[in-house]
Amino acid sequence: MDILFVFLYQSESLVVCDVDEDLVKKLKEFRFRKATNNAAIIMKIDKDKQLVILDEEHEVSFPLSDLSLAPDTFVVYSYKYQHDDGRVSYPLCFIFSSPVGKNQQMMYAGSKNKLVQTVQLTKVFEIRNTEDLTEEWLREKLGFFR
Repeated sequence: MDILFVFLYQSESLVVCDVDEDLVKKLKEFRFRKATNNAAIIMKIDKDKQLVILDEEHEVSFPLSDLSLAPDTFVVYSYKYQHDDGRVSYPLCFIFSSPVGKNQQMMYAGSKNKLVQTVQLTKVFEIRNTEDLTEEWLREKLGFFR
């Protein structure tokens, strides 16, 4: 039992790639943006530099399912969420899609932890199949944060 705990602890604290300083600044600005539309920042890992970097930015005026996502990307998504009681909130969602290879999975998992801690993200969702990325999927996930 102790070995399992140590393994889980080490996998949670594993950091493989740092986060680009310009990306950290952009994500902090993104967190406090005043716009009320949906928007996304898509990130990837530069394996040569071992750095999480900006890949794309989107003001999203199309369905979430149209956001093309590679299985080895990170997304910070600002979503206009209409609650059942009529309130509107703008949660900042971190969506993580694991790559297929075992070594890549460890690199992305460790880098994901660093990114989440650096930018202080709280709504972290993993998606196994990028085709499942729909507004319904996201609303279901956000339903736990009422």
